[in-house]
Amino acid sequence: MAKSRPKRDSGRGAGGTGGFLGGLSSLLEKLSELAEKGEELRKTGTLSGVDPTGKLHGVYGFTIRTGLGEKEPGIKVEPFGNVRPDERTGKPVIHEMREPMVDVFEEADHVLVVAELPGIGEEDLELELRDDILVIAAAKGTAKYRKEVLLPAAFPAGKMSRLCRNGILEVRFQK
Repeated sequence: MAKSRPKRDSGRGAGGTGGFLGGLSSLLEKLSELAEKGEELRKTGTLSGVDPTGKLHGVYGFTIRTGLGEKEPGIKVEPFGNVRPDERTGKPVIHEMREPMVDVFEEADHVLVVAELPGIGEEDLELELRDDILVIAAAKGTAKYRKEVLLPAAFPAGKMSRLCRNGILEVRFQK
């Protein structure tokens, strides 16, 4: 007699978190594949039913990178969005401030930081450079972003240039 598989709990009764927390086993399988190939995986989504006021829109996502050929090989999980676990309960909570998706590229003559800030223009940006940390802050209407980016080295402000078009910010640091 063949055994039947137990039914999986979708988690949809926990405030719309089924899509956020579901599929963990397929994610782990994908991680294994990525580790072998040295590739990248990105997932994004929205969450409803977490903000009791209904005023905030939840956006979450993550990028998983495996580091073949990098200085520090390994698996890096980089979350973005405005859904983070509550420090006390661990349940997902929607915050007003979003964390943008950011990529850092180290080239021979420069370091390039690329951030996705939908709805943001050059006039909406504030950049602060503290040694090897770049702080990106932007706000326009309901779109509010903030992210601290660790750079591969400290740079003086005079070596930094920026360009923001169509919600894509590029910050270049000359070596």
